[in-house]
This record gives sequence, structure tokens and C-alpha cells, in this order.
Amino acid sequence: MTTLNRLVLWNIDHTLVDVGRITRMAYAEAFQRTCGRPLVRLPPTPGRTESEIIFETLAFNDVVTTDDHLPAFMAALAESFAAHRADLKAHGRVLAGAREAIAALARLPDTAQSVLTGSIEPNAVLKVTELGLAGGLDLEVGGYENGVYSKAALLEVARGRAGDKHGVRYTEAATVFVADSPRDVQAARIARSPIIAVASGSATEAELRAAGADVVLSTLADTDAVLRAVLELTGR
Repeated sequence: MTTLNRLVLWNIDHTLVDVGRITRMAYAEAFQRTCGRPLVRLPPTPGRTESEIIFETLAFNDVVTTDDHLPAFMAALAESFAAHRADLKAHGRVLAGAREAIAALARLPDTAQSVLTGSIEPNAVLKVTELGLAGGLDLEVGGYENGVYSKAALLEVARGRAGDKHGVRYTEAATVFVADSPRDVQAARIARSPIIAVASGSATEAELRAAGADVVLSTLADTDAVLRAVLELTGR
């Protein structure tokens, strides 16, 4: 049996896929269902967890929050995403090179891949499944928003889950995060793991370098560059 000893964790939104239209629609519906009135303003989302976005959405729309708001909003958000499953295929898109990069890494015999995302698990799974990316990803061991942990802590959760499943220890240095925002770079730094930052979201290459990313790519379109970065960062 091959021992898997390298772990690649992918951010989803703006790194692998763009499903912004469906996300905005789902947030508007979830806000209406939770608060009983239309959504007026949605805050910036890059690098944030779902709970951060939800609390800022409530604050931006002058809602006095209670302990019930977060679980109710998350449940409504999951229901809205599920109801728009077909729209993910119709209006979402896989970003350049994402499919090829996942497939190329899947061919490395000692590499496991999953996701590290600020999205709640059902929505994260829908995004990558409906857009055809789930085949190369072990979604069982991913790090997902659950209302408690930061992205840095979720990276450690995913690392532990993957290690438990495969019966190996993934070191911090052998766990590579691929993402697109300075906040993601900060999370990787806190978790002491290398990060490949891709300028496919709202941050520029210069901003990602300034944040401290180990490698910065303009897109994932150059599969060889992605593979080379992963191998170099994990000391192979």
C-alpha cells in the first residue's frame, strides 16, 4: 500500500470556482428567511468564514443579533444552496487550470487532496461536486466552517482528519494550502504551513506577496508550475 505523506488543501471560492451569483442569491434568500426582510448590503467575502460573513451581513443590515441568528442563518443558507443546485452548473464556473491541477496532483502516488474552506460543509460539497471537481478530492477530511474555528484552526482540523484516515502523520511543512486572499495567507502562517497564493480572486499578486505567501501564481493555468510549487514547498 502506498503511504500518503503530502497533503494539499484547496480553498474553493475564487481559487477553484466562481459561484458568486449563486452565493449572492442564497445569502439574499437566507437573510429574508432569517430576518423577515430583504437583504440590502452584503459585506466583502474573500478569506472569511461563513460565520464572519453572516455576522457582518447582519450588522451591515442593522440586525441586532441573538444566539439563534447564526444557526438559523446557516440552516437557511444550506437550504438555499440545495434549492439552487442546478444553478451551480448553469451559472458557476471552474477557474482556469483548477481541474487540471487537481488531476495532476492526484497522479502523485504520495499525495492526498482535500479542501479548506470558509463555507459550511453542505455548500462546499455542492460547489465542487456540481462543477465536477470532487473526483480528485477527499471531501471526508476537509476543513469546513462550523461556527467555531478560524481558518488556521480548520487547517489543523483537516490535517488531523487526513492523518487519522490514512494512518500517517502529515507534518505542518508537508501540508500545502492553495488559496487566493491575504487572509488565507495569514491563516497558513498561523498554522505554520506553506501556502501557494493564486491571484484569481480580488487580491493582486503584489498584495499576496506582501502578505507573505511562499509562492504566488497569476492563475492555476500552468499545471507544471502548480506541481513544481507543491513539490518544492514539501521538500521533494
